[in-house]
Amino acid sequence: MESTATRAPLTGVERELGPEEVIVSKTDPFGRITYANDTFIRIAGYTEEELLGAPHSIVRHPAMPRSVFALLWQRLSRGQEIFAVVLNRSRNGDHYWVHAHVTPSMSADGTIQGHHSFRRRVDPAVVAAVEPLYRQLQEVERRASGRAAEVRAGLAALEAHFGDLEEAYDRWSWGVAP
Repeated sequence: MESTATRAPLTGVERELGPEEVIVSKTDPFGRITYANDTFIRIAGYTEEELLGAPHSIVRHPAMPRSVFALLWQRLSRGQEIFAVVLNRSRNGDHYWVHAHVTPSMSADGTIQGHHSFRRRVDPAVVAAVEPLYRQLQEVERRASGRAAEVRAGLAALEAHFGDLEEAYDRWSWGVAP
């Protein structure tokens, strides 16, 4: 598996999903990829073999606030779905924006067996609306000392921005997403 230290430098080149394309992935309860559709493989630039078993964070872009992923994992751990606008990174350093719908997969007894995610293209106007907030969150996170403090500071900034995070971030995500 590729480490973040060996990734290609960021290119500044954006990859775009077609209007009808959907990225689909499934993970185990710990976020390790168990399924990747052909669109995910193509856009991310990894082979299926490289993706399967890898943490989903293999496509995490460094400009994506940690606090948004912390919110995602909080929701999923409670058995709740989340909608989010996400900036991802391809293997070669390109990037791509998606509107993600991530849902826990539950067993009959209510245990989380894994997660599945459907991601579709994001209109450039949506990206323009999202980027200022994400830059603000990254700045708040940078001022904190240590990863845990970064996440706490970012989550506090998200809560200050939205108020109640239980539904507000999702509503905002849908409000800016087409």
